Amino acid sequence: MLGAITLLLLFQLAGEAVALYFALPIPGPVIGMALLFAALALRDGPSDELRNTAQNLLQHLSLLFVPAGVGVMLHMQRMADEWLPILVAVVASTFAAIAVTALLLQLMTRRTP
Repeated sequence: MLGAITLLLLFQLAGEAVALYFALPIPGPVIGMALLFAALALRDGPSDELRNTAQNLLQHLSLLFVPAGVGVMLHMQRMADEWLPILVAVVASTFAAIAVTALLLQLMTRRTP
């Protein structure tokens, strides 16, 4: 398990390094995840250790939302003062994500024979 976590963290570090070196607007962990995906695609999938470690991390994923919840509770007054811009941003970004996903799906289905 320690080896698999080390591998995941190394890919995240590599993604951070690529993002900083090339001054990319993409977060380093996203680049690291793409690099990990490419490496796993070349190796025909993850090892059993990596698969089990990822499953264990996903089972406890809800714990990673605790700091965000605490942050919301800590800044509740600010959220009450600025609820309208927050609501507009959440709704607009949700619709933008749905629209981009739909457009990409259309583009990809046209390319597939």
